[in-house]
Amino acid sequence: MASGGAGDDDGGIPLDIDNVHMLLQVEHEQIQKRTFTNWINAQLSKRCPPSFVSDLFSDLRDGSQLLDLLEVMSGQRMIKLVNINISDIIDGRPSIILGLIWTIILHCHIEELANTLSFSSRHSSLDSLSSLDSWSGSPVPASPVPGGRTSPLHRRFRVSAKKALLMWVRDQCQRVGCSVSVRDFKSSWRSGEAFLAILCSLRPQLVDLSLVRSRSNQENLEEAFHLAERELNIPRLLEPQDVDVKDPEDKSIMTYVAQFLQYSNDMPSPDDHLQVSPSERAEEVTCWLQQAYQELSESQTATEKSSFAEKYQVFQNFADSFTEQRKPVMTLLASIRRRPEMSQEQCALKAAWDRLEEECICLGKCS
Repeated sequence: MASGGAGDDDGGIPLDIDNVHMLLQVEHEQIQKRTFTNWINAQLSKRCPPSFVSDLFSDLRDGSQLLDLLEVMSGQRMIKLVNINISDIIDGRPSIILGLIWTIILHCHIEELANTLSFSSRHSSLDSLSSLDSWSGSPVPASPVPGGRTSPLHRRFRVSAKKALLMWVRDQCQRVGCSVSVRDFKSSWRSGEAFLAILCSLRPQLVDLSLVRSRSNQENLEEAFHLAERELNIPRLLEPQDVDVKDPEDKSIMTYVAQFLQYSNDMPSPDDHLQVSPSERAEEVTCWLQQAYQELSESQTATEKSSFAEKYQVFQNFADSFTEQRKPVMTLLASIRRRPEMSQEQCALKAAWDRLEEECICLGKCS
C-alpha cells in the first residue's frame, strides 16, 4: 500500500494552501537575501577602502555598512539615518532589512538608471505597455504643456521605473530579432533567453541565439550569467536555480537586469570618437545647467505676483522641458559618482546640478 502523504504519522507538514504560500515566501526571501547581498557587495567594492557584507541580517546592525552603502549610492557623506526603526535592524528582522535594501536599490539605482533612458522609444514598445496586466494603473495624461516639449511616452504615461526598465528590455530583444515575450520580471526570464538576448544586443559577437532552444533553461541561464560576469564585468547576483523555478522572485531579477542597463548607459556611442573629451563635455553640460538655473530664477521672479495656477504652470513647463533634456546630465553624474576622484570640471558640474536641484525644490514649494 502506498505510504501516507505529508501530514500523516511521519510528521510531515500538511501541504495545504497556507503552507505552500509560506514555503514560497521563505524561498523568495532567501533568493532576495542572496541577490541583495551580492548587489550590496558589488557597490561596497567601489569604496576606498572597500567594505563587505557577509550576512545581510546581522552585518547591518551597527549601521556602518548601511552608511557605507548610502554614501556610495548618493556620492555624499551620510550623517544619520532617517525614518528607520533602528531596533528592527538591530534585531535583524528579515522583512524590514529586505524592504530597506530594496528601497535603496529601487530609488538610488534602478530609478536613476531609468531616468537616463531616452523616452523617444518605438511606438510599438509604448503600445505594448498599455496591454500589460502585470502592473496596476492606466495611462494618465501628463500635465498640459506647450506642444513639442514632451515625448510620446510622457504624453501617454507616467511611467514607473519598473515599466521603463521592461520597455528597455523589450527594445533590446526586438533589436536582435528575439521572439521571447517579456511581460514581467518573473516567469518571462525562466528560460534564460531574455538574458541572452540582452547580451546579444549589447555585444553581438558574444552570443549565438540559435543555440538557445537546444539547451536547457539552466544551461542558458548559466551561459548568460557567466558571459555577463566575464565579458561585461556585471556581478553575478543570481544563480540559475534562483530563476528556473515556477515563480521566480521579481525584485531579484529586476536588480540584476538593471546592471545591464547601467552597462548600456556606460557604453560609448558609435560616434564618440568625433565628440569632445569628458572634461569638455562636463563643461558644456555645466554651462547648460547654469543657463537652466538662470531661466528658472527669471521665471520665479516674473511670476512673483501671479496666481498659484500661473506659478504652477510655469514650474510644470520648466520641469517637463528639463526632464526631457536631462539624460546627458544624469549619465555624466552617474559616471562621476562611480569615480573615487573628480576633476575640476566634474566638480563644477555636480555643483551646478545641486544648485539647480535646490532651486527646483524651492520653487516647487513656493508654487
